[in-house]
Amino acid sequence: MTVPSTPTPPPVAKRVPLERTHHGDTFVDHYEWLRAKEDPEVIEYLEAENAYTAQQLEHLEPLRQKVFQEIKSRTQETDMSVPTRLGDWWYYARTIEGMQYGVNCRCPIAGPDDWTPPELSADTAIEGEQVLLDGNAEAEGHEFFSVGAFSVSHDGTLLAYSVDVIGDERYTLRVKNLVTGELLADEIPNTAPGATWAIDHRHIFYLTVDESWRPDTVWRHKLGTGRDEDVQVFHEPDDRYWVAVGSTRSEKYLMIWLGSKVTTEGWILESANPEGEFRVILPRREGVEYSAEHAVIAGEDRFLILHNDVVDGEKAENFVLAQAPVADPAAMEILVPHRHDVRLEDIDTFADHLVLSYRRDVLTRLAIWPLTPEGYGELTEMEFDEELFSVGLGSNPEWDQPMLRIGYTSFITPSRVYDYSLATGELLLRKSQPVLGDFDPADYEQHREWAVADDGTRIPLSIVRRKGIGGDPAPTLLYGYGSYEASMDPAFSVARLSLLDRGMVFVVAHVRGGGEMGRHWYENGKTLTKKNTFTDFVACARHLIAEGRTTPEQLVADGGSAGGLLMGAVANLAPELFAGILANVPFVDPLTSILDPDLPLTVIEWDEWGNPLEDPQVYEYMRSYSPYENVEAKDYPAILAITSINDTRVLYVEPAKWVAALRSTKTGDAPLLLKTEMSAGHGGVSGRYEKWKEVAFEYAWVLDTAGAV
Repeated sequence: MTVPSTPTPPPVAKRVPLERTHHGDTFVDHYEWLRAKEDPEVIEYLEAENAYTAQQLEHLEPLRQKVFQEIKSRTQETDMSVPTRLGDWWYYARTIEGMQYGVNCRCPIAGPDDWTPPELSADTAIEGEQVLLDGNAEAEGHEFFSVGAFSVSHDGTLLAYSVDVIGDERYTLRVKNLVTGELLADEIPNTAPGATWAIDHRHIFYLTVDESWRPDTVWRHKLGTGRDEDVQVFHEPDDRYWVAVGSTRSEKYLMIWLGSKVTTEGWILESANPEGEFRVILPRREGVEYSAEHAVIAGEDRFLILHNDVVDGEKAENFVLAQAPVADPAAMEILVPHRHDVRLEDIDTFADHLVLSYRRDVLTRLAIWPLTPEGYGELTEMEFDEELFSVGLGSNPEWDQPMLRIGYTSFITPSRVYDYSLATGELLLRKSQPVLGDFDPADYEQHREWAVADDGTRIPLSIVRRKGIGGDPAPTLLYGYGSYEASMDPAFSVARLSLLDRGMVFVVAHVRGGGEMGRHWYENGKTLTKKNTFTDFVACARHLIAEGRTTPEQLVADGGSAGGLLMGAVANLAPELFAGILANVPFVDPLTSILDPDLPLTVIEWDEWGNPLEDPQVYEYMRSYSPYENVEAKDYPAILAITSINDTRVLYVEPAKWVAALRSTKTGDAPLLLKTEMSAGHGGVSGRYEKWKEVAFEYAWVLDTAGAV
């Protein structure tokens, strides 16, 4: 790894001992003072860390610029999305060269039978085009900008949208008249993302959050009335549950959903009666999750319900699909039974067909299920010819449509947008993500390998590399997440080409705690089995080294948020396996956070991690793996931690404390770097060019650390 010629000493955080005692255990926290975000001394320290990081990595500026230019040169900066039909309009988004944000537009359909999206050109005027929302104009004067809601009324005359210009995920909701272009007087601050129209296009339903940032309350707003007249239609007092609001694709029902990590409950209301009372679909039962979609089967209103309740004496952990009358949702009849090797994930309903989304052998799958006058036709799975791929439904807002919008990608195939003809079964390619320059998918390869964990469990790895560059062992970036049943599915990345073309191999470790292998994969990587996530990742690293794919001097680990917890744990478990660790917004002080029910997200997180406040076993288990509390006097690899000052999900203080503790404790001379975005949230900087610069910053460090420069 290259180092600057005249290194300067890093910032040293002062030590202010603070005792924390639970269940007879006392931990002395020397850096908790860094939590005081408004303290000028804290800001001064973070800025000193930023200056130190900039000085230490100054020598990589030419490489950063080169990677940024590569991303830029491969990206078609002025581009358009494939139009999606809703009502009498085709909706699409533009990106414009030199502009940070997208522009949402629409143009009229040619007629009622017009279901073929128009082939629009970015440099040609479009007849009847309307600009609905220009993110660049909305973002003017702000360092950060994010859209939270974008919802067009059913008659196409009104747009409800919300924006965040701080990064703290508190949005201001506004309404635009799409006929006149004027903003209405209706403006609602401090909302959660999202907005749902009633079918009368006079009432909007939206969410607000509690002091812990949990969406907990649904409000009804009537256009033309003041915020103080809005009606609270639902409130969830249990801190474990998040609330969401939406509507069925049929537009017949408004729906409120509330869920903890292990329990869900749904409420419905006829959209034509927006001032009525919501009623429960199935009362919540601890440990039972379900979703419900409205369908019309053989002329009768039904709910199609995915659930993981007990069926025939066995817990359906991978879910079953059932149908039930709307009037009696508990009277369920199983349509798709439970399978241990297939995880049912979603059911989408349309006027004359259903789409079942599920996961088998790590990969996502789609099956089309036609509806007949008598009921159900034959379920047919869509087939694709790549070893690794991702497929899923795209935007399909219409209830009665002859085409089905589908998205497809892989690690080496740029994203594709298809329309599937329900009448003929034909898959029509509408657009393939343009990659400029001399890119050829045939120059790259992807494949699956399996590592073996300490307990004998086989862990899948996805491996991507450029053909014909270098050989084994090769510089390698090993990515992992492993929490919340989130699956790290194959996806193409223009930016990643800058790694692959320099001979770097990209590997995803599909560790337990994720959802790639079904619900049991998640269950065996949470609460009191969480350490499987960390040891699985170590097993994957050892596999790559043992197979001669890479060496510890060439291997860099990468993870963010809960994946940042993984990075911190791996740094303590097996620092000798890695040349470097990249940790984005890392959750590296989990015990301190989960012990504080007043912090954002904490209470709902107890189902994921356990409740260390009440359970001494959980406390001791978390204490044994918390990266911050297990920093030791050992030779850690180079570490780059990146965070954001306004992050409400993983507070900046966690990586700040972690880096300070590492500096004061570690042996060896590998650099430890902290970079704090001073005007961003959990997702980092906003604006596509700023995001490219951030990726270039990270990739330059990765390439340098792995010896791939």
